[in-house]
Amino acid sequence: MVLVADTPISLSAAAAARVATIAAKMQRPAMLRLSVEGGGCSGFSYKFGFADEVGADDTVAETDGVKLVVDAVSIDLVRGASVDFIDSLGGQSFKVDNPNATAGCGCGSSFSV
Repeated sequence: MVLVADTPISLSAAAAARVATIAAKMQRPAMLRLSVEGGGCSGFSYKFGFADEVGADDTVAETDGVKLVVDAVSIDLVRGASVDFIDSLGGQSFKVDNPNATAGCGCGSSFSV
């Protein structure tokens, strides 16, 4: 596990609060896993899920006691990104602000580098 002060990805306070709320209801650890998969309309897509443990090659960012876990392959595609939680009239969702993305799609969950 890589946990450093200058973690290459960040989790906003709003996203941490939402993860903590969902995890408490599900009686799971407050750990959000972000991974990148091939596919989507722009080439890559973000996948969110809850993690039960941190792998040896995972990178971990922590905000307010909530962990954001990213695997070693995905971290290169999201390095420098931030994960936020958006609650608007259009709905609620986690949003990745990825400086590596050169193009995206309207849904916000697909990107290319």
